Amino acid sequence: MQFRFVTMTGFALLCALGLAACGGGGAKNTIQATNTTVGQELMDLDESYKKGLISEKEYNQAKQNILKRYNK
Repeated sequence: MQFRFVTMTGFALLCALGLAACGGGGAKNTIQATNTTVGQELMDLDESYKKGLISEKEYNQAKQNILKRYNK
């Protein structure tokens, strides 16, 4: 009787440990914090546009996204 209890307890413990090891699958959680202001982001965007790194359409879309993000 005691052997059966020990065996069942050991089996339950193995199952619990096995399931605990399955969590996540190596997923990485990252949090990105920025310390830039709206003005700085808009100035950086404007500079990229003036240097020809982005088109006028991309500039306008990015500007709208920045303004929406800060005007929640």
